[in-house]
Amino acid sequence: QVLDRLGVPQDKPILLQVAPFARTKDPMGVIQAYRLAKKYVDCRLVLAGGGAADNPEGSAVLAEVRAAAARDPDIHPLVLPPDAAVEINGLQRAAAIVVQKPLQEDFGLTVAEAMWKGKPVIGSFAGGIPVQIIFEVTGFTVNSIEGAAFRIRQLLQNPDL
Repeated sequence: QVLDRLGVPQDKPILLQVAPFARTKDPMGVIQAYRLAKKYVDCRLVLAGGGAADNPEGSAVLAEVRAAAARDPDIHPLVLPPDAAVEINGLQRAAAIVVQKPLQEDFGLTVAEAMWKGKPVIGSFAGGIPVQIIFEVTGFTVNSIEGAAFRIRQLLQNPDL
């Protein structure tokens, strides 16, 4: 119901990043990784976040994301209000993979939330993310866009992994 309300089709695996629209969260890098992986595996990318309304950088980043999404019907940028816990929960539960690839990060609560829901996480080495991910058990840490694309492809082609 949440995905229907948000306009996110469920006809292919969903990659999800939940993060404010900020350069430090690297949404454009996530889009690039998705595009590389999509050459091999059909999937959909949802970038769910907030922070654009009262933040000049957030507005600019959201505009860049929307421009990139305009050329691809499988990219869904969603601007969520601060109290969107139900929506975030629904998105996390529907996701095949949660991507959390910030350039800098503190603890990264969305990583813990995704793993609690049994979702594999592809995360960067920023902040507390590598401490949370058990490599090859709960997900993978990556150093690059290409590394993220490789792990997306690997996980989608090997569901048992």
